[in-house]
Amino acid sequence: MLITNIKGLIGVHPKETLVLRGSEMANLPVLENAWLLLADGLIKGFGLMDDIPSSISHLKSVDVKGKFVFPSWCDSHTHIVFAAPREEEFVMKIAGKTYEDIAAAGGGILNSAHKLQHASENDLFESASIRLNDMIKQGTGAVEIKSGYGLTVESELKMLRVIQRLKQAFPIPIKVTFLAAHAYPTKYKNNHQGYIDLIINEMLPTVAKEKLADYIDVFCEKGFFSVSETDEILSAAAKYGLKPKIHANQLSVSGGVQVGIKNNAISVDHLEETDSDVLNALANNNTIATLLPSCSFYLNIPFANARGLLNANAAVALATDYNPGSTPSGNMNLVVSLACIKLKMLPEEAINASTLNGAAAMELSREMGSIDLGKKANLFITREMPSLAFLPYSFGQLQVETVILNGEIYNG
Repeated sequence: MLITNIKGLIGVHPKETLVLRGSEMANLPVLENAWLLLADGLIKGFGLMDDIPSSISHLKSVDVKGKFVFPSWCDSHTHIVFAAPREEEFVMKIAGKTYEDIAAAGGGILNSAHKLQHASENDLFESASIRLNDMIKQGTGAVEIKSGYGLTVESELKMLRVIQRLKQAFPIPIKVTFLAAHAYPTKYKNNHQGYIDLIINEMLPTVAKEKLADYIDVFCEKGFFSVSETDEILSAAAKYGLKPKIHANQLSVSGGVQVGIKNNAISVDHLEETDSDVLNALANNNTIATLLPSCSFYLNIPFANARGLLNANAAVALATDYNPGSTPSGNMNLVVSLACIKLKMLPEEAINASTLNGAAAMELSREMGSIDLGKKANLFITREMPSLAFLPYSFGQLQVETVILNGEIYNG
């Protein structure tokens, strides 16, 4: 496929650029009036229209005059396998109930776990497929999906097997995270060690034996898993080769960032609550700070300190946190808009955080997240737009017109 007259070819980063941090994130290389050649599912060439090689100029082309071409969004934090939405809790929130109030009333994660335990694998696969297809149509070309709504051996494994089916059924990279440590089941409310032992001694060996996950996650937060409990689970998972990607500092400065870094986490996610110790811990660190602004928007909790993280030279990624309780949306375009509006990130920073750094938070940035020779041809073409900043500016209006996966137009 030859795409010509591209108004702006976005994210033309050198292939050796695997992650951006701090001030680097404001640099988003754009080729204006460009061409792009795709073949065998990969990017085979690109350049300025004035310099298009005669050897390809005769090929049938797709003319996208006035439109931009972006690398696909890389959504590195989702929970899209769930049994049912929780709109009843949405109404409770409107009535003034807090996240903790809803959890105490039997809602929250335990509500989703109860519903999932009674759902069939086929039903979970079908509903998650609909969600994932919607996300792809909105420009997402790589995704991470977590378990965590099972909270029993059988149901956690059921979720992971559903995600494996999604990997086989969809033409995008999917990374899998084992999140049994999402909440304590009612049965173990007063026996935390009992549930931790269940995760370590029964779940982890099966997950590893069947190669059901790439990563381990723990919800390190007041009222959920403590720093020492998180450390115990991450240490056990490391013996099976599962790298951490953990929930940290969503509701409080919990110590989750530091325990994640101690265990060589790929990313620490949420970070709605930070202090100088957190910023210093992430400064120049290989662990990526993944921010989830649509969660803050939906729960009406503080937004992450993106500017503080960038000023500290941290690597920042953005993701949706798509889940039934705190972020019922998989729209990365909205995330980019919220990052600009609420996190005060520049459009260039937000786009880099949602493409190259999102890919890095899934260890995919050698093949995804930017435009360079040999990278996977997962892209989207916008409608005609006056400028790059128009995409986050026009929040709520989808500017993605055409999705390309593996060099082919995706029709869903």
